[in-house]
Amino acid sequence: MKNLYKHIFHASAAMLLFTSISGCSSHQPAHNKVTDSAVMVTVANVNSSTSGQINLSGQLSSTQTAAISTRMMGYITAIRVKIGDKVAKGQLLVSISSQDIAAKQAQADASVMQAQAALENAKKDYERYKALFGQQSASQKELDNMTLQYHSAQAQLTAAKEMRKEADANMAYANLTAPFSGVITQKMADAGSLANPGAPLLMLERPGSYQVTAYATENQIALLQIGMPLTLNISSANKTLNTTISEISRSAENTGGQYLIKANIPANETNGLYSGSFVNVSIPVKAKGGTGDSQVWVPVSAIVHQDELDGIYTVSNDNRAMLRWLRLGKTQGARVEVLSGLSPNDAFISNADGRLYNGVLVKIK
Repeated sequence: MKNLYKHIFHASAAMLLFTSISGCSSHQPAHNKVTDSAVMVTVANVNSSTSGQINLSGQLSSTQTAAISTRMMGYITAIRVKIGDKVAKGQLLVSISSQDIAAKQAQADASVMQAQAALENAKKDYERYKALFGQQSASQKELDNMTLQYHSAQAQLTAAKEMRKEADANMAYANLTAPFSGVITQKMADAGSLANPGAPLLMLERPGSYQVTAYATENQIALLQIGMPLTLNISSANKTLNTTISEISRSAENTGGQYLIKANIPANETNGLYSGSFVNVSIPVKAKGGTGDSQVWVPVSAIVHQDELDGIYTVSNDNRAMLRWLRLGKTQGARVEVLSGLSPNDAFISNADGRLYNGVLVKIK
Protein backbone atom coordinates (compact mmCIF):
# COMPACT_ATOMS: atom_id res chain seq x y z
CA MET A 1 0.00 0.00 0.00
CA LYS A 2 2.85 2.31 0.83
CA ASN A 3 4.42 1.68 -2.60
CA LEU A 4 1.09 2.40 -4.27
CA TYR A 5 0.93 5.85 -2.62
CA LYS A 6 4.51 6.49 -3.68
CA HIS A 7 3.74 5.71 -7.33
CA ILE A 8 0.63 7.92 -7.25
CA PHE A 9 2.69 10.84 -5.81
CA HIS A 10 5.37 10.57 -8.50
CA ALA A 11 2.74 10.32 -11.24
CA SER A 12 0.92 13.43 -9.98
CA ALA A 13 4.18 15.43 -9.77
CA ALA A 14 5.12 14.43 -13.28
CA MET A 15 1.67 15.41 -14.55
CA LEU A 16 1.90 18.81 -12.81
CA LEU A 17 5.37 19.48 -14.23
CA PHE A 18 4.21 18.57 -17.74
CA THR A 19 1.17 20.85 -17.44
CA SER A 20 3.35 23.77 -16.28
CA ILE A 21 5.81 23.31 -19.14
CA SER A 22 2.99 23.00 -21.66
CA GLY A 23 1.40 26.20 -20.35
CA CYS A 24 4.66 28.11 -20.64
CA SER A 25 5.37 26.84 -24.11
CA SER A 26 1.86 27.66 -25.30
CA HIS A 27 2.01 31.24 -23.84
CA GLN A 28 5.37 32.16 -25.35
CA PRO A 29 4.32 32.04 -29.03
CA ALA A 30 1.31 34.27 -28.21
CA HIS A 31 3.66 36.88 -26.71
CA ASN A 32 5.86 36.83 -29.81
CA LYS A 33 2.81 37.13 -31.99
CA VAL A 34 1.76 40.37 -30.23
CA THR A 35 5.25 41.81 -30.39
CA ASP A 36 5.73 41.06 -34.05
CA SER A 37 2.24 42.12 -35.20
CA ALA A 38 2.39 44.93 -37.78
CA VAL A 39 0.04 47.88 -38.15
CA MET A 40 -1.82 47.81 -41.44
CA VAL A 41 -1.28 51.10 -43.27
CA THR A 42 -2.17 52.77 -46.54
CA VAL A 43 0.68 54.51 -48.35
CA ALA A 44 0.25 57.37 -50.82
CA ASN A 45 2.68 59.27 -52.99
CA VAL A 46 3.32 62.99 -52.60
CA ASN A 47 1.04 65.06 -54.81
CA SER A 48 3.25 67.43 -56.77
CA SER A 49 1.57 70.11 -58.85
CA THR A 50 2.87 72.70 -61.27
CA SER A 51 0.59 75.67 -60.73
CA GLY A 52 2.22 78.15 -63.09
CA GLN A 53 2.05 80.79 -60.35
CA ILE A 54 3.28 81.56 -56.86
CA ASN A 55 0.65 82.36 -54.23
CA LEU A 56 1.79 84.35 -51.20
CA SER A 57 0.15 86.02 -48.23
CA GLY A 58 1.13 89.68 -47.86
CA GLN A 59 0.28 92.75 -45.82
CA LEU A 60 -0.48 96.33 -46.76
CA SER A 61 1.71 99.11 -45.33
CA SER A 62 2.55 102.75 -45.99
CA THR A 63 5.61 103.53 -48.09
CA GLN A 64 6.73 106.16 -45.56
CA THR A 65 6.44 105.76 -41.81
CA ALA A 66 8.24 107.65 -39.05
CA ALA A 67 8.61 106.97 -35.33
CA ILE A 68 8.52 110.33 -33.52
CA SER A 69 11.01 110.22 -30.65
CA THR A 70 13.47 112.45 -28.82
CA ARG A 71 17.12 112.09 -27.89
CA MET A 72 16.69 113.85 -24.54
CA MET A 73 15.17 112.67 -21.27
CA GLY A 74 12.41 114.75 -19.76
CA TYR A 75 8.76 114.84 -18.75
CA ILE A 76 6.21 115.31 -21.52
CA THR A 77 4.34 118.56 -20.96
CA ALA A 78 1.92 118.20 -23.90
CA ILE A 79 1.01 115.87 -26.75
CA ARG A 80 -0.91 118.04 -29.18
CA VAL A 81 -2.33 115.32 -31.46
CA LYS A 82 -4.37 112.13 -31.20
CA ILE A 83 -4.69 109.00 -33.30
CA GLY A 84 -6.21 109.74 -36.69
CA ASP A 85 -5.21 113.42 -36.79
CA LYS A 86 -3.85 114.76 -40.06
CA VAL A 87 -0.74 116.89 -39.54
CA ALA A 88 1.31 119.14 -41.80
CA LYS A 89 5.07 119.12 -42.19
CA GLY A 90 6.67 121.17 -39.39
CA GLN A 91 3.57 121.08 -37.14
CA LEU A 92 4.30 120.87 -33.41
CA LEU A 93 3.40 117.41 -32.08
CA VAL A 94 5.03 116.94 -28.65
CA SER A 95 6.47 119.31 -26.05
CA ILE A 96 8.94 118.11 -23.41
CA SER A 97 10.01 119.94 -20.26
CA SER A 98 13.10 121.96 -21.21
CA GLN A 99 14.01 124.28 -18.31
CA ASP A 100 17.55 122.89 -18.20
CA ILE A 101 18.02 123.45 -21.93
CA ALA A 102 16.63 126.99 -21.63
CA ALA A 103 19.17 127.64 -18.89
CA LYS A 104 21.97 126.40 -21.15
CA GLN A 105 20.71 128.68 -23.90
CA ALA A 106 20.87 131.65 -21.52
CA GLN A 107 24.40 130.65 -20.50
CA ALA A 108 25.39 130.36 -24.15
CA ASP A 109 23.92 133.82 -24.89
CA ALA A 110 25.93 135.32 -22.03
CA SER A 111 29.08 133.61 -23.26
CA VAL A 112 28.52 135.00 -26.76
CA MET A 113 28.07 138.55 -25.45
CA GLN A 114 31.15 138.24 -23.27
CA ALA A 115 33.23 136.88 -26.14
CA GLN A 116 32.03 139.65 -28.47
CA ALA A 117 33.06 142.32 -25.94
CA ALA A 118 36.46 140.67 -25.47
CA LEU A 119 36.93 140.51 -29.24
CA GLU A 120 36.11 144.21 -29.72
CA ASN A 121 38.60 145.15 -27.00
CA ALA A 122 41.30 142.87 -28.44
CA LYS A 123 40.68 144.29 -31.92
CA LYS A 124 41.19 147.88 -30.68
CA ASP A 125 44.41 146.93 -28.91
CA TYR A 126 45.65 145.12 -31.99
CA GLU A 127 44.92 148.09 -34.29
CA ARG A 128 46.56 150.56 -31.86
CA TYR A 129 49.74 148.50 -31.51
CA LYS A 130 49.82 147.95 -35.25
CA ALA A 131 49.82 151.75 -35.75
CA LEU A 132 52.45 152.23 -33.05
CA PHE A 133 54.62 149.57 -34.63
CA GLY A 134 54.35 151.44 -37.96
CA GLN A 135 55.56 154.55 -36.12
CA GLN A 136 58.35 152.49 -34.53
CA SER A 137 56.83 153.25 -31.12
CA ALA A 138 56.13 149.56 -30.31
CA SER A 139 58.33 146.50 -30.57
CA GLN A 140 57.69 143.44 -32.69
CA LYS A 141 57.09 141.37 -29.55
CA GLU A 142 54.40 143.75 -28.34
CA LEU A 143 52.65 143.59 -31.71
CA ASP A 144 52.89 139.78 -31.72
CA ASN A 145 51.29 139.63 -28.26
CA MET A 146 48.39 141.85 -29.35
CA THR A 147 47.92 139.77 -32.52
CA LEU A 148 47.79 136.59 -30.45
CA GLN A 149 45.21 138.10 -28.07
CA TYR A 150 43.09 139.22 -31.01
CA HIS A 151 43.09 135.73 -32.61
CA SER A 152 42.33 134.13 -29.23
CA ALA A 153 39.31 136.40 -28.77
CA GLN A 154 38.07 135.44 -32.22
CA ALA A 155 38.34 131.73 -31.33
CA GLN A 156 36.49 132.25 -28.03
CA LEU A 157 33.62 133.96 -29.83
CA THR A 158 33.40 131.07 -32.32
CA ALA A 159 33.30 128.53 -29.45
CA ALA A 160 30.56 130.49 -27.68
CA LYS A 161 28.45 130.58 -30.84
CA GLU A 162 28.86 126.82 -31.30
CA MET A 163 27.70 126.26 -27.73
CA ARG A 164 24.62 128.31 -28.55
CA LYS A 165 23.99 126.13 -31.64
CA GLU A 166 24.23 123.01 -29.49
CA ALA A 167 21.70 124.38 -27.01
CA ASP A 168 19.37 125.32 -29.86
CA ALA A 169 19.68 121.83 -31.33
CA ASN A 170 18.79 120.25 -28.00
CA MET A 171 15.81 122.58 -27.71
CA ALA A 172 14.59 121.25 -31.07
CA TYR A 173 14.29 117.80 -29.44
CA ALA A 174 12.14 119.32 -26.70
CA ASN A 175 9.61 120.45 -29.31
CA LEU A 176 9.00 117.61 -31.75
CA THR A 177 7.52 118.49 -35.12
CA ALA A 178 6.21 116.43 -38.02
CA PRO A 179 8.97 115.51 -40.52
CA PHE A 180 6.39 115.23 -43.30
CA SER A 181 2.66 115.65 -43.82
CA GLY A 182 0.74 112.56 -42.76
CA VAL A 183 -1.62 110.89 -40.30
CA ILE A 184 -0.97 109.90 -36.68
CA THR A 185 -1.47 106.12 -36.47
CA GLN A 186 -0.18 105.32 -32.97
CA LYS A 187 0.23 107.16 -29.67
CA MET A 188 2.51 105.47 -27.12
CA ALA A 189 2.66 108.10 -24.34
CA ASP A 190 0.62 110.78 -22.60
CA ALA A 191 1.36 114.12 -20.97
CA GLY A 192 3.19 113.61 -17.68
CA SER A 193 5.06 110.52 -18.85
CA LEU A 194 8.85 110.46 -18.89
CA ALA A 195 10.28 110.54 -22.38
CA ASN A 196 13.38 108.40 -22.88
CA PRO A 197 15.96 108.90 -25.63
CA GLY A 198 15.03 106.93 -28.75
CA ALA A 199 11.71 105.61 -27.38
CA PRO A 200 8.88 106.25 -29.91
CA LEU A 201 6.12 108.56 -28.69
CA LEU A 202 4.03 108.74 -31.88
CA MET A 203 3.86 106.94 -35.22
CA LEU A 204 3.37 109.07 -38.32
CA GLU A 205 2.34 107.61 -41.67
CA ARG A 206 2.03 109.18 -45.10
CA PRO A 207 -1.47 108.48 -46.45
CA GLY A 208 -2.30 107.66 -50.05
CA SER A 209 0.99 105.83 -50.69
CA TYR A 210 0.89 102.10 -49.99
CA GLN A 211 2.92 98.99 -50.68
CA VAL A 212 2.48 95.26 -50.16
CA THR A 213 5.13 93.22 -48.36
CA ALA A 214 5.20 89.42 -48.65
CA TYR A 215 7.66 86.60 -47.98
CA ALA A 216 8.71 83.91 -50.46
CA THR A 217 10.38 80.57 -49.79
CA GLU A 218 13.86 79.52 -50.89
CA ASN A 219 12.50 77.70 -53.94
CA GLN A 220 10.15 80.53 -54.91
CA ILE A 221 12.62 83.42 -54.65
CA ALA A 222 14.80 81.88 -57.39
CA LEU A 223 11.90 82.38 -59.82
CA LEU A 224 11.23 86.05 -59.00
CA GLN A 225 12.71 89.22 -60.45
CA ILE A 226 12.10 92.95 -60.02
CA GLY A 227 9.52 94.15 -62.52
CA MET A 228 7.60 90.87 -62.75
CA PRO A 229 3.80 91.37 -62.89
CA LEU A 230 1.60 90.19 -60.04
CA THR A 231 -2.03 90.34 -58.95
CA LEU A 232 -3.17 91.58 -55.54
CA ASN A 233 -6.46 90.50 -54.00
CA ILE A 234 -7.42 92.79 -51.08
CA SER A 235 -10.55 91.25 -49.60
CA SER A 236 -11.06 93.99 -46.96
CA ALA A 237 -11.46 96.57 -49.73
CA ASN A 238 -12.99 94.13 -52.24
CA LYS A 239 -10.29 95.04 -54.76
CA THR A 240 -8.16 93.15 -57.26
CA LEU A 241 -5.15 95.12 -58.51
CA ASN A 242 -2.34 94.52 -60.98
CA THR A 243 1.14 95.83 -60.28
CA THR A 244 4.80 94.71 -60.42
CA ILE A 245 7.52 93.64 -57.99
CA SER A 246 9.43 96.73 -56.86
CA GLU A 247 11.92 95.25 -54.36
CA ILE A 248 13.40 91.82 -53.59
CA SER A 249 15.59 90.98 -50.61
CA ARG A 250 18.24 88.34 -51.33
CA SER A 251 18.89 87.66 -47.65
CA ALA A 252 16.74 85.60 -45.25
CA GLU A 253 19.16 85.73 -42.31
CA ASN A 254 16.79 87.64 -40.02
CA THR A 255 13.45 86.48 -41.45
CA GLY A 256 13.42 82.78 -40.61
CA GLY A 257 14.35 81.53 -44.07
CA GLN A 258 11.79 83.73 -45.85
CA TYR A 259 12.73 86.31 -48.50
CA LEU A 260 11.04 89.73 -48.48
CA ILE A 261 9.44 91.11 -51.63
CA LYS A 262 7.58 94.43 -52.09
CA ALA A 263 5.12 95.79 -54.63
CA ASN A 264 3.79 99.35 -54.84
CA ILE A 265 0.06 100.09 -55.03
CA PRO A 266 -0.88 102.37 -57.96
CA ALA A 267 -1.64 105.91 -56.76
CA ASN A 268 -5.12 105.86 -58.31
CA GLU A 269 -6.08 102.67 -56.41
CA THR A 270 -5.41 103.73 -52.82
CA ASN A 271 -8.96 104.78 -51.87
CA GLY A 272 -10.42 102.55 -49.18
CA LEU A 273 -7.09 100.96 -48.28
CA TYR A 274 -5.73 100.72 -44.73
CA SER A 275 -2.33 99.77 -43.41
CA GLY A 276 -2.18 96.29 -41.92
CA SER A 277 -4.77 94.76 -44.25
CA PHE A 278 -3.96 91.25 -45.49
CA VAL A 279 -3.42 90.72 -49.20
CA ASN A 280 -3.32 87.59 -51.36
CA VAL A 281 -0.47 87.85 -53.88
CA SER A 282 -0.44 85.80 -57.11
CA ILE A 283 2.68 85.86 -59.29
CA PRO A 284 2.70 84.04 -62.66
CA VAL A 285 6.04 82.25 -63.02
CA LYS A 286 7.87 80.00 -65.41
CA ALA A 287 10.64 77.88 -63.97
CA LYS A 288 13.78 76.77 -65.72
CA GLY A 289 13.16 74.07 -68.30
CA GLY A 290 9.76 75.46 -69.22
CA THR A 291 7.85 74.18 -66.18
CA GLY A 292 5.96 76.10 -63.58
CA ASP A 293 6.50 76.45 -59.85
CA SER A 294 6.51 72.91 -58.38
CA GLN A 295 4.45 72.57 -55.20
CA VAL A 296 4.19 69.59 -52.84
CA TRP A 297 0.79 68.82 -51.28
CA VAL A 298 -0.38 66.22 -48.74
CA PRO A 299 -3.76 65.59 -47.05
CA VAL A 300 -4.37 67.55 -43.88
CA SER A 301 -5.55 64.32 -42.20
CA ALA A 302 -2.06 62.79 -42.60
CA ILE A 303 -0.32 65.55 -40.64
CA VAL A 304 0.81 64.78 -37.08
CA HIS A 305 1.00 67.65 -34.55
CA GLN A 306 3.33 67.40 -31.57
CA ASP A 307 4.39 70.33 -29.35
CA GLU A 308 3.79 72.97 -32.05
CA LEU A 309 5.69 70.85 -34.59
CA ASP A 310 4.18 69.33 -37.73
CA GLY A 311 5.21 65.98 -39.18
CA ILE A 312 4.13 63.02 -41.26
CA TYR A 313 4.83 59.28 -41.05
CA THR A 314 6.84 57.62 -43.83
CA VAL A 315 7.88 53.98 -44.29
CA SER A 316 11.52 53.01 -43.84
CA ASN A 317 13.35 50.31 -45.82
CA ASP A 318 12.71 47.76 -43.04
CA ASN A 319 8.95 48.49 -43.05
CA ARG A 320 8.81 50.64 -39.96
CA ALA A 321 6.99 53.95 -39.43
CA MET A 322 9.34 56.93 -39.34
CA LEU A 323 8.12 60.37 -38.27
CA ARG A 324 9.48 63.15 -40.50
CA TRP A 325 9.15 66.80 -39.48
CA LEU A 326 7.80 69.26 -42.04
CA ARG A 327 7.49 72.98 -42.65
CA LEU A 328 3.99 73.67 -43.91
CA GLY A 329 2.60 76.44 -46.08
CA LYS A 330 -0.92 77.41 -47.05
CA THR A 331 -3.96 75.15 -46.73
CA GLN A 332 -6.42 74.64 -49.56
CA GLY A 333 -9.47 72.60 -48.60
CA ALA A 334 -8.40 69.14 -47.43
CA ARG A 335 -4.77 69.46 -48.49
CA VAL A 336 -1.81 71.48 -47.20
CA GLU A 337 1.36 72.64 -48.94
CA VAL A 338 4.71 71.25 -47.75
CA LEU A 339 7.49 73.82 -48.00
CA SER A 340 10.26 71.52 -46.82
CA GLY A 341 10.67 67.96 -45.53
CA LEU A 342 9.17 66.04 -48.46
CA SER A 343 10.07 65.81 -52.14
CA PRO A 344 7.80 64.85 -55.07
CA ASN A 345 9.22 61.29 -55.11
CA ASP A 346 8.55 60.52 -51.43
CA ALA A 347 5.74 58.32 -50.05
CA PHE A 348 3.89 58.76 -46.77
CA ILE A 349 1.36 56.93 -44.61
CA SER A 350 -2.08 58.33 -45.37
CA ASN A 351 -4.11 55.98 -43.14
CA ALA A 352 -3.46 53.35 -40.44
CA ASP A 353 -5.61 50.69 -38.80
CA GLY A 354 -3.76 51.02 -35.49
CA ARG A 355 -1.75 53.49 -33.44
CA LEU A 356 1.42 54.72 -35.13
CA TYR A 357 4.59 55.67 -33.36
CA ASN A 358 8.20 56.05 -34.38
CA GLY A 359 9.71 52.64 -35.20
CA VAL A 360 6.54 50.54 -35.11
CA LEU A 361 6.39 47.69 -37.63
CA VAL A 362 3.92 48.40 -40.45
CA LYS A 363 2.45 46.38 -43.28
CA ILE A 364 1.30 48.07 -46.46
CA LYS A 365 -2.16 47.09 -47.67
